[in-house]
Amino acid sequence: MQVNIYYGGRGLIDDPTLYTIEKIAQVLDELRVTVERYNLYEDKSGISVLPKTLKDADGVILAASVEWYGIGGYLQQFLDACWLYGDKEKIQHIYMLPVVMATTYGEREAQASLIRAWEMLGGLPCEGICAYVDNHVEFETNSDYGLMIEKCAENFYRAISKQTVAFPNSSSQVKKTVLRSTRMALTPQESEQLSAYVSDDNYVKKQKEDIEELASLFKDMLGDEEETETDKYIAKLQEHFVPKEGMDASFRLDLTDVGKSLIVDVKGAKLDCYYGTMENPDVIAKVATSVLEQILNGEKPFQNAFMSGDLSAQGNFKALRNFDAVFRFS
Repeated sequence: MQVNIYYGGRGLIDDPTLYTIEKIAQVLDELRVTVERYNLYEDKSGISVLPKTLKDADGVILAASVEWYGIGGYLQQFLDACWLYGDKEKIQHIYMLPVVMATTYGEREAQASLIRAWEMLGGLPCEGICAYVDNHVEFETNSDYGLMIEKCAENFYRAISKQTVAFPNSSSQVKKTVLRSTRMALTPQESEQLSAYVSDDNYVKKQKEDIEELASLFKDMLGDEEETETDKYIAKLQEHFVPKEGMDASFRLDLTDVGKSLIVDVKGAKLDCYYGTMENPDVIAKVATSVLEQILNGEKPFQNAFMSGDLSAQGNFKALRNFDAVFRFS
């Protein structure tokens, strides 16, 4: 028989959880049980690969230290890894003993959280140990508490050796119905390999760099496509430009949906169009590309778009009216 202990505390010398799991381990050793202990705080990046250690376990002890609220991040991370990468078929046959020692309020809630999590994973929770400890020295030297811990360890051993049957619970039904995973169906071996990748910082870093490189590449490709799309606006303006003697006007068309400004500078028979900025143009217009395309396709005159509210403009309104005189799209 093998029992794995997963300790989710910080390893502080005055943590009563350490005393409790050491006492339990001592009893199990006397019963010739192989005990493997994993201190989660010692290898934070390796927590995601720990579910693979469950395959040889008949029982597990989830040991939490409540210092302010809840079971703590390390143990929660381990349970997350069990959900994501653990062999659910194997977990169905693993008994779990919750051990929760609190130096503040909330030991019962934390124990209930561990039990609920293990049930949702499909495992078999047993009656555990939870206590509020104000003075760890008094707790550790109290012989009655020591006997209670030993008795609990013996009951846990009996539950595993006799393969105690548990009543069905609603958490397993929640897992079957509500919490159906949207991930790809992976074999236990594939899940184990995936967890190894997740815990490999170098691999994760390389993946992030590759994703950023691809994102940059697609952004550049999209930018080129947008540039081609907007260049046709300049071509249209140049194609339909009709010079008007004495007409000097500058327009800045702020394309609201692409974040660019199209500058149209008319000086008599000369037309200059480009993307950029211009200080103090005669007319500043804010227009969506869809409306600009309607104007350039001759579907709607520039002034009509302004009057209907499809574009907003400010500046020299005489120059605004002359836009339709120098650009004839229909």
